[in-house]
Amino acid sequence: MKLEAGGIAAQRPGRWLPAVLAACGMWLAQCPQAGHAQSWPGKPIRLMHGFASGSAIDVFSRPLAHKLSEALGQQVVVDSRPGATGTIANDLVAKSAPDGYTLLAAPGSAMTATPHLYKVPYDPLRDFAPIIQLSAFSYVLVAHPAVPAKTARDLIALARARPGSLTYGSTGVGSGFHLAGELFGAMAGVQMLHVPYRGGGSAAITDLVAGRVDLMWDSLAVVKPQMQAGKLRAIGVTGSRRAAALPDVPAIAESGLPGYEMVGWHGVLAPAATPREIVDRLNAAIGKILSAADIKELWNTQGMEIVPTTPGQFAARMRFDYERYGNLIKSSGIKIQQ
Repeated sequence: MKLEAGGIAAQRPGRWLPAVLAACGMWLAQCPQAGHAQSWPGKPIRLMHGFASGSAIDVFSRPLAHKLSEALGQQVVVDSRPGATGTIANDLVAKSAPDGYTLLAAPGSAMTATPHLYKVPYDPLRDFAPIIQLSAFSYVLVAHPAVPAKTARDLIALARARPGSLTYGSTGVGSGFHLAGELFGAMAGVQMLHVPYRGGGSAAITDLVAGRVDLMWDSLAVVKPQMQAGKLRAIGVTGSRRAAALPDVPAIAESGLPGYEMVGWHGVLAPAATPREIVDRLNAAIGKILSAADIKELWNTQGMEIVPTTPGQFAARMRFDYERYGNLIKSSGIKIQQ
């Protein structure tokens, strides 16, 4: 084969090699995340959440972190930062480096309802990369045994007879548990006094068991031990049908308040701009964990339905709930007490 005098083969390497290397260097400088994604994970990962130890999200974060540590070959540490209905942890993750080493485990209400009540320092739909939805679940409405109501119908009659005197606790203003109570009151036409607890978890349950508050909407994961011990009585679940883990407890919709429904979820997110390769790898790893028999059993016994999603499906769910909660908060006139 004949080479032209001006062809590359006829040039000395010293004339063109520096230019090629410089061009490659410029491309790598413009794509700094490519190398990080390929070598990830190279150090421990933090899985943060914004609620107290013993809260529902804490109960499920710990076995997930253990399994994820095994799957990724790096330690995944649960980091609890309770306060402001999850806002503190959410903000820390939103402002963390998008390198896959800081993740957020969050309940749906903290991501999609709280921003309608607080001036949060992040945008829940733009500042996070949704990774996967972990669960969907009905809340359980439980009462102190001294409350003379065994069904939603009984409770509505009692609340009408004692307007404003019944109290219900929650993990904070704007939490899913609070909104479940607001929806109940609005649909039933009754007034009950909301008592929010900072950080939620054990403090609210302690007061409920002691009779300092009358009622609470919460997750089965949190109230199940007290129900089994006879310290709390289940009145109903908030889904449209009975929960598999509580077959003897009716849905509120079937026992006195037709059409009532409030379903929560948990999910894992990363800071926005986290490389898609990392998001996809986490989605696949967590999805596989959710299919394990022991995790399925744990989720089911705690009243959780496993609903692994793609990142896109999870993002769509977040947008839907953001609008739904916003409409409920506006129509109910819920305000933050300053």
